[in-house]
Amino acid sequence: MISIRRGRTTILALLFLISAPFHATADNASAPWSTRHSSSVNPVATPDYMTTSDFEVVKEINRMRTDPAGYARKYLIPRTAYYRGNSYTVPGKITIIANEGVSALDECIRELLNSTPASSLSPSKGLTLAARDQVNDQASTGKTGHAGSDGSSVQTRIERYGQWELSAAENISYGPVEASEIVISLLIDDGVPSRGHRKNLLNGIYNVVGVKTGTHPVYGAMCVMDFAGNYILKP
Repeated sequence: MISIRRGRTTILALLFLISAPFHATADNASAPWSTRHSSSVNPVATPDYMTTSDFEVVKEINRMRTDPAGYARKYLIPRTAYYRGNSYTVPGKITIIANEGVSALDECIRELLNSTPASSLSPSKGLTLAARDQVNDQASTGKTGHAGSDGSSVQTRIERYGQWELSAAENISYGPVEASEIVISLLIDDGVPSRGHRKNLLNGIYNVVGVKTGTHPVYGAMCVMDFAGNYILKP
């Protein structure tokens, strides 16, 4: 996970799940562009800058955010039956070896059962383009993490297309293909002591999101999510 703050960068490499939050300070809270991405827009149809798979991830995130307790009861509690030690096996599917076993899932369930619902995230074109850049880059290089092969960071990619406000963050998953598995793997956050991905998904400060799914030459599939409190798209 990479945490970004003004004047300081702390790097901790994680396999499969990677998150990177950063926040506005007095010198970057204002935005020079006047075209605002409205956080009140939450379309039913897939936006033209997203694929169906991308938008399914957005809908899955919103399903969880707007009813975290119900999501835990319906989708997470039943998963506990498939753990044997650190192995998670659903009949007919591959076995996943977890770092923490069922304890991370149990912790996630408890947190969601006690979480206050958050607002739905609206899709953002600029954030989706930023996410797309990293997916396209790593589909070519086979690398993982937040750094682009061109030297870009999460922040520089997001700022290519507009200005974020309040706070911004990035989650990346490698491996899961289905929207539900992408979101649930990030929620459980197995092996990540900070639970940074879970925090990003539940954080009520975020109102907009960009999502891009794609292929990865090593892990088969990847998904990048870029979050922001709000986002002003360049004209």
